[in-house]
Amino acid sequence: MDVNLQFWSTEGKSFFQRFLHWADILDPTTLLKSNEEIEKSRLLLQTGAQTLQEPLRDKKVKQAWKLSLSSVHPGTGEIIPLVFRPPAFLPLVTPLVFASLLPQRGAKQAFIWQFLFHAYAAGFTIANGNATAKTEETALPQKLPEKQLLLSTGAISYAACIGAFPHFVMTQNRVNNPSMQTFFRKILPIPLLACLTAFNVMIVRGTECENGIEVMDKNGKVVGVSQKAGLKAVQETALSRAAFFGTAVIIPESLLYFLQRTNFLLSNPHTLTPLRLLMTVSALGALLPVSFSVFPQLGEIKRDDLEKEILTSTEETVLFYNRGV
Repeated sequence: MDVNLQFWSTEGKSFFQRFLHWADILDPTTLLKSNEEIEKSRLLLQTGAQTLQEPLRDKKVKQAWKLSLSSVHPGTGEIIPLVFRPPAFLPLVTPLVFASLLPQRGAKQAFIWQFLFHAYAAGFTIANGNATAKTEETALPQKLPEKQLLLSTGAISYAACIGAFPHFVMTQNRVNNPSMQTFFRKILPIPLLACLTAFNVMIVRGTECENGIEVMDKNGKVVGVSQKAGLKAVQETALSRAAFFGTAVIIPESLLYFLQRTNFLLSNPHTLTPLRLLMTVSALGALLPVSFSVFPQLGEIKRDDLEKEILTSTEETVLFYNRGV
């Protein structure tokens, strides 16, 4: 079992524990660390047995855990590309979310922002998903990237088209009714964003449901590859992602709705856009560690819920898997 997963097995048993750790791991200053520093941190954690038993008492060890958890994939042990590391998610996704929800001049401009947002979300999902190696019986390794690329491209394009639909309706039909304008500009985009981000995760990580992911016993020994565990991991990630974006967008929009009914925004109309940006950044920043903490990073699944071939290979009642982010 990778040291990152060993960390979550001891330090991620409760939501509050996971939340505190993610709030620390998402520190964007870790993006400034070099690959050499990250590799040294990993070496310290892998060679020091005491670091697994008392991971947070020593300042140097604590910093090593922070670098490892924020920069290294627990399935492959490889360093995640800089722009797809968890600490880079908020700085990069915030302007894309904000721009995609602003009133656009036309459907084409709306499509471009939606495409950029879902393309980045797909890249982040791939880089932080479960990296179970596929066997010859389940899938040919050399063909998997092509299939995943086609699925991802299709999911991104479809999500961008559906996401831009409200803007298309507004520009093509020239809707003048205030109620319809409010519906297409402020109400419909929010559930669409939540549903499409979940759809993005389900399609992009669909190979995990199809081919399965590794399940382990409490000692980290791999006992088999399970499609049911793969489906559970993808569903949990999709649900947390949808709840994150839906909640993070509806909070500032609701607050702005009430503020617009007061004299403050009526007398200061130019403050609307910067205020919306400030509220969006605050909501996304506050809810991101919550989203990553809702489900355990080291997921659990009962043996009885797995395939028959796994039932006969172990007597453990509960097995574990890497959920991904």
